[in-house]
Amino acid sequence: MTTTPTPEQADVVIIGAGFAGLTAARELRQAGLKVIVLEARDRIGGRTWLDDRLGRPLEMGGTWVHWTQPYVWAEMKRYGLGTVQSPVPERAYWWAAGQRHEGTPDQLLGEIDEPNRKLVQGSRNYFPQPFSPFTSTEIKSIDEVSLPDKFIELGLSEYSRDILESFWALNFNGPVAGAAFTQALRWVALTNGDWMVNFEACATFKIQGGTGKLINGIAAGTDVRLGTTVASVNYAADKATVSTTDGGTFEAGYVISTLPLGALGAVEFEPSLPAQEQTAINEGQISKGIKVWITVKGEVKPFVALGSAEWPLNFAQAEYDQDGNTILVAFGPDTARLDGADKAQVQVALDLLVPDLEVLDVASHDWTNDPLARQTWPMHRTGFLTESLPGFQQQHGPLLFAGSDFANGWGGFIDGAIESGLEAARTIANQHLA
Repeated sequence: MTTTPTPEQADVVIIGAGFAGLTAARELRQAGLKVIVLEARDRIGGRTWLDDRLGRPLEMGGTWVHWTQPYVWAEMKRYGLGTVQSPVPERAYWWAAGQRHEGTPDQLLGEIDEPNRKLVQGSRNYFPQPFSPFTSTEIKSIDEVSLPDKFIELGLSEYSRDILESFWALNFNGPVAGAAFTQALRWVALTNGDWMVNFEACATFKIQGGTGKLINGIAAGTDVRLGTTVASVNYAADKATVSTTDGGTFEAGYVISTLPLGALGAVEFEPSLPAQEQTAINEGQISKGIKVWITVKGEVKPFVALGSAEWPLNFAQAEYDQDGNTILVAFGPDTARLDGADKAQVQVALDLLVPDLEVLDVASHDWTNDPLARQTWPMHRTGFLTESLPGFQQQHGPLLFAGSDFANGWGGFIDGAIESGLEAARTIANQHLA
């Protein structure tokens, strides 16, 4: 006779041990609640992952932070962590109008500046309070507009269009077809409408000691069950029941799901999530790209390269000196175009970006085909902001969503994950103590 195991009890069960989940867990523990975090991976961190590759610790996922990001900055101060700056580029390479160009980094920024300022000039009008994105009712009128729509509207030259398309394919880490214009405006509004400061926030300052240093500090003292994959969440009653693929069952007054949008489809929710949320899950994020670390031969002077949006790699910059060689970080908009673990393929892709570099070794993680992610950093499709995001931000009885995918502010960054974790924790703590 088979007996049903007794469900384990908690005040809150959190699905996912990334920055959102562990921040929420810390806050709720400090409020006196019993919290259990279920994590399918054999490590914490989610889409951040400091791993030993190419002879040194390397960030395989989320990396960069900035003082315009208040939540992560406050956490770094809490744990006594500073920043480390990426090397300042001395040369720049870019591809536009069918030709390779070379010059100074300031020249490249200058080429991006005028068309990009025209593109994002209304960011503060549409998002006057960037951490409250629904303050303006006007965003509904532009949320179905894609970046290619705006490029056509601006009447850009072939040269400027090529540069701008690649720049935003880099930011979205995916093809810009279907990429929401509102997503671009939200990002730039967060840096007071200045796209150059926003770009600095994206790829300049790293956490001292790496993301692992910060996530370990936040996680200290939390009950995290690694290697525990959630199969279903029943949230029909006053309490929620979470079932795992290994037959485990957990009951709690609240459940916080911090799974990425791309991974939510693997969990059965009962009752089914509302239609707009389910549509968003089925469509996924724009970000289906790739990040590759590349060791090249010799000591290479710092550079930045921006290629065609159609290339397997459309961006690279020098990051580290390593035993007489140089480690680069590179990005491409479509993981289907490149096997980031194949040195020969990476060499061909890098040859398009920068001349005369010899690839010695490569390291990458395919987040797009990782069943626990199915995307890189979250970048929204048209319509998501006004049609789906509000639903994910609402409480569904005992079920709440958190994570960088659902943040009000820096969606796509560690900062957004921390913000949403704090929001979910505050909601639950206030209700629990009422």
